[in-house]
This record gives sequence, C-alpha cells and structure tokens, in this order.
Amino acid sequence: MIFRLAFCSMAARALTVTMTVIAIALSVALFLGVEKVRTGAKASFADTISGTDLIVGARSGSVQLLLYSVFRIGNATNNLTWESYSDIAARPEVDWIVPISLGDSHRQFRVMGTTTEFFERYKYRSGRSLTLGDGAIMSDLFDAVIGADVAATLNYNVGDPIVVAHGLASFTNHDDQPFRISGILEKTGTPVDRTVIVSLRAIEAIHVDWASGARIQGQSTPVEVIRQMDLQPQAVTAALIGVNSRLQVFSLQRAINEYPQEPLLAILPGVALQELWQIVGIAETALIAVSSMVIITALIGMMATIFSSLNERRREMAIFRAMGARPRIVLGMLVLEATLMAALGAALGLLLLYAGLVVAQPMVDRAFGLWLPIEAPTLRELWVLLGVVAAGAIVSLIPALRAYRMSLADGMMVRI
Repeated sequence: MIFRLAFCSMAARALTVTMTVIAIALSVALFLGVEKVRTGAKASFADTISGTDLIVGARSGSVQLLLYSVFRIGNATNNLTWESYSDIAARPEVDWIVPISLGDSHRQFRVMGTTTEFFERYKYRSGRSLTLGDGAIMSDLFDAVIGADVAATLNYNVGDPIVVAHGLASFTNHDDQPFRISGILEKTGTPVDRTVIVSLRAIEAIHVDWASGARIQGQSTPVEVIRQMDLQPQAVTAALIGVNSRLQVFSLQRAINEYPQEPLLAILPGVALQELWQIVGIAETALIAVSSMVIITALIGMMATIFSSLNERRREMAIFRAMGARPRIVLGMLVLEATLMAALGAALGLLLLYAGLVVAQPMVDRAFGLWLPIEAPTLRELWVLLGVVAAGAIVSLIPALRAYRMSLADGMMVRI
C-alpha cells in the first residue's frame, strides 16, 4: 500500500522527481567516471612495461629513472658507460639486457636508439609483444621503426624519409643522414606509440661529426665511410634487464647499486610505480573528494526539494489522515519516495557511466593511450551505489520528521 502511495505521489510530481533523479544520476556518473579513470590510469601505467625485472641507469631518483626510460618524460642526469653496461650484461644473473639511448627527437617525438632485441623483450599489458602493422624492423643502418601515433600524426608510411633533430628542442637537424621508415608498429597504448626507434649504431652514426653537443665546424664524414666505421656506443641512457630467476633480482639490484666503478641505480619497475602513485596520491584524493561533494550536493538538493513541497502537500497528508493513515505512514512514505529517487538516480548514473565509456573509450585510448576497461561494476562501485541510496534515505528523514510533526498538528484539517 505504502509503495503504491509513494509511486502515485512521485508520478503526480513527475517533473520535479525527474529533475532530482537526473541530478543524482549525473553526480553518480561523475563519481564513478573519476573512479574508472583513476583505476584505468593506474592499470595503464602498470601495463606499460611487463616482464622487465630491473631498469638500470645513472644514479638519480627511482621515479625519475622510470619516467625518462619508460614513459619518455624528462631527461637523464647522466649516462651509463658502455663498460659498465658490458660488466652488468656479463653477470651470471642476467638473462637478457636491452640498452636504450635517448636524447634526440623528430618533430616533438622522442627518438630511441636500441637493439633489435627490444622488439622481442619489451612487453606490455601482461605480456603482450610489439607487433608490426606494416613493414619490418630495422635491417639497414639508417632504418627507423615508428610508433602508431607518430605515423598517424605525421601521416607517414613505410619508405618515407625522416630527419632526426639533435636534442629535444633543437633547431639543428641531422639532415645529412636521413632515415628511412622500415616499419610501423601496431597501436599499444604505451609511450612506444609516440617513439621513433632506430639502432644504437645509427645514434652513433649521426653524431660522428659532433662533439660536446655541437657540430664540428668543417667536418663532414661521407655516409659510405661512416658505414665502415666501428659504431659501438660509448654510453647509453638506460638498460632493461631480465634475470634468470626472480630470486636473484634483489641481489643483482644491490650489486648494481653498489657498483664501484660508476654511480648507478637499479630499480624494480613495480616499486617505482608505487612511489609515483604515492606522489600523485594527494591529487587523487582531492579528485575523489570533489566528486563526493557533487553527490552530497545532489542529495542535499533532493532534501531541499522535499522540504519545499511540504506546504503544498499538507492537504494531501490531511486526506491520508482522514483515510486512516497514521503519522508514521506519512513519514515512511516520504522516506520511501526519497529512497526510490536515490535508487533511480544511482541506476541511471551507472547506465550513463557505461554509455559514456562505450563512446569515450576509443577516443581516450587514441588521444592519451589510456585504456578504460568496460567491465561489470566492482564491489567498491556497488558499495558506492548502495551508499548513495542509504544517504538518500537518511537525508530525507529531516523533511519526513517535519512532515510527521505537521501531520500530528494538522490532523485531518490543514491549519495555515
């Protein structure tokens, strides 16, 4: 009976109820959307590198080393000499090691020198390997493989020539030694999409006529001569390492961190990521707090709406009393109405969230490399929805108690 009364009462105020439900739905969708982006960002960062046990570079901060070696953010404070790299590679704990050299760029995209083993060893999203969408990996000294975003942004195809610029914000190009695009990688949603990959020997080749960061005046070595030169690098920016046994990770890390010939740093990618999330944790908490305030504001708006309708509904309550309804029935009906509105708002908010994810998922992935999974609500999200419904019932108690007292005072006659 009380359910029927509540439904009929809500139907009589359809416009007000609809607006209230929409306000709650939008606030719930915003909160859950922030939660999806937060967890999606964490997962995307964590999935950027997989299967690598250690990252080695010059001694600096662990987060800094992770950012410039994996995410191409920032710069290295120093390089890792080739002698140190060779010593580490020769250690019995090391199963494989892949050097990377950063520093140059191509039209704002980072250029990375490495070996062809990078395409075999680099894993992302729980063990997925890099795959070529077109062409092949580098076979010639001046071949380059580009990421999907580089190809899409600059409209490049296999066989197109590209010129690498010296440094990241330099107006000096290595235009005397252009590269040829030999392959284009499939989209990965990682920084590899925004990277131009060349061989380590190519990085040395384009710097043959350079010294101390500047071109040597009057020196121009022919390409044919450069091809015959020993192009072993003197230093690299960092190295990715896989060990024979996970039990050897910490002993190898300690040995590298205590390497006597050069100050080095070895980090575990997962631990460095946790440090990174601790740094951004304050902003994350602030974002959740703002989203929570939006939900609270919507619920307070619902309470204000019920309050404002009480005077208009005094005659309705008097009729209920005349028909035998007790004051607690009036109280229960108002609480039930608010609970139903909160439940409808929570359900509609969840629906809006998934509709938004279907539309936004490919665009966010394409624009930011951030993968937002479309999956069943998590236990935490279900608790949030339940909390919204419970909070809706609680805030409605204030106007409901007022209606309870008014119905006691008015009885079957409205006293104005």
